[in-house]
Amino acid sequence: MISALMARTLPLLRSSDGTPDLTVLRGAGERALGVDCLAVSVLDSAGERELLWCSDDVARTFDDVEFTLGEGPGHDVVTSGMSVLVPDVALIDTDRWPGLTVELGPLPVRAIFCFPLAVGAIQVGALTTLRRTRGPLTGAQADDAFVLASALTALFLDGPDDDPRTPTVPALLRAAVHQATGMVSVQLEVPLSVALVRLRAYAYASGRPIADVSRDILDRVLRLGDNGRELPTGGEED
Repeated sequence: MISALMARTLPLLRSSDGTPDLTVLRGAGERALGVDCLAVSVLDSAGERELLWCSDDVARTFDDVEFTLGEGPGHDVVTSGMSVLVPDVALIDTDRWPGLTVELGPLPVRAIFCFPLAVGAIQVGALTTLRRTRGPLTGAQADDAFVLASALTALFLDGPDDDPRTPTVPALLRAAVHQATGMVSVQLEVPLSVALVRLRAYAYASGRPIADVSRDILDRVLRLGDNGRELPTGGEED
């Protein structure tokens, strides 16, 4: 059974023109789940998890850290299809997510709860919820989260040609990352997957958000060398 607040929220996920409207999750969705912020991500055609919507900068930064590192609860959720519940981030096994445990330090995140957006073997994305205080979800909050994840899955599956990899949503938030990955791929003459690894590695090593690094590459302020280091603009590696 779901809460009255979640029951009122679910019908609002679809706007009057039939497209998804995730902004209704800000406030009402957070209160129903007992969390401080949340994010919704979907899988693209290459199987990469892409941030679709987030309720605030904390959720955006957390997702950016996961994307840059290629590890974390959201990554595990879309890989395994199983929920990942972390009621106390201080108890995370550092061997599981070594980079994430370090990067979480400055963030006001003390509990993480991630739920798969999936139908059977079809993985669509993930619902990530964050809380500033430690402790598990209540049974009612967990029920609301599972129902919300199911509703989001159905919403995204109702897309062009019913293709779960083509959700009926606004532009993904990492368009610049995709464009920069393509540019790095051409410059270094490597596959897109390798170019993305180089981009992630540079962003992590430099301590900068991957979106900012990507914009510098697109603006031709930054160019990566074969070893992932920065080259002078228009320069060649020694």
